[in-house]
Amino acid sequence: MEITWNAIAIDPADGVAVALRDLTAGEKVIVRIGGKVETVTAREAVALGHKIALRAHAAGEPVMKYGARIAIATQAFAAGDHVHVHNIKSARARKESK
Repeated sequence: MEITWNAIAIDPADGVAVALRDLTAGEKVIVRIGGKVETVTAREAVALGHKIALRAHAAGEPVMKYGARIAIATQAFAAGDHVHVHNIKSARARKESK
């Protein structure tokens, strides 16, 4: 039986996956993580190419994608939530103030 993934994560440490198509609230999302397949229920709509949380994050917790820290959670969010600029801030290319 062929499995159709709705989202993909690269590294088992990733806390978010990337939607491979538009996802709707309440939808069971099939996620390929490395060589495994897991499911998460979308708690809200997630657009193609945007991130969906694979597990809950606390405010201030690092957000992992591609096996690297890409952001910090600015507020708590649950598995299945849309993860974007409203609940994370980038951990990349940050200017340090002098």
